[in-house]
Amino acid sequence: MTATAVTPMVESVGVSKSFGSNQVLKSISLTVLPAEVLCIVGPSGSGKSTFLRCINHLETIDSGRLSVDGQLVGYRQKGDKLYELKPKEAALQRRDIGMVFQRFNLFPHMTALENVIEAPMRVKGVPKSQAVARAEELLTRVGLGDKGDHYPAHLSGGQQQRVAIARALAMEPKLMLFDEPTSALDPELVGEVLDVMKELAKSGMTMIVVTHEMGFAREVADSLVFMDGGVVVESGDPREVLANPQHQRTQAFLSKVL
Repeated sequence: MTATAVTPMVESVGVSKSFGSNQVLKSISLTVLPAEVLCIVGPSGSGKSTFLRCINHLETIDSGRLSVDGQLVGYRQKGDKLYELKPKEAALQRRDIGMVFQRFNLFPHMTALENVIEAPMRVKGVPKSQAVARAEELLTRVGLGDKGDHYPAHLSGGQQQRVAIARALAMEPKLMLFDEPTSALDPELVGEVLDVMKELAKSGMTMIVVTHEMGFAREVADSLVFMDGGVVVESGDPREVLANPQHQRTQAFLSKVL
């Protein structure tokens, strides 16, 4: 009996990206399987956030291929050429990919609940009663069941980030991308956001997390990638890479953060 091949949730093959003369990504190849958690670590300016933004086509790529759940992201192939999708088509793909940013990006004039129901109603046409019921469920899931009527200005940074996670989940994504979700938070608020992310991982959500939280990477990630200078320097089992980095650049970086 041959095992059925699993379609990777994310497959990156030789992805490169430049801004002007600055090449930020240099032929990045990696695979994330369904229900896996990948953590990407590395110094500032190593291309981690740019790579994340390429996965949901917030940035275009110059060469290579990026697929989510077997589908090319942002492009369609005709013969051996790739053509960029129209913005509307790219936005349709993006519905399946949740993204949580460093800054919470909540609408300040909307309550927590309104922030969570906005996209499902507007983008997916979910009826309001259904969107509200789901939003209440998600806010409870992230520990904010009693904060639905609060505006972002009246929530702590950690609470705002948890609303942002609930908002991303409201679109029922198959993949969640986190771009340093705790780096803008006061240290004592970091744990409450990481706890929500740990729960998500346990529930089987496929996640790619750019983070400086090495404890989270060690505990939750299935694989760890260390990026520097736009390349994947080292990757593997998080516990192995963190305890016994093979590459000099990984060793130098970890000696500063661990």
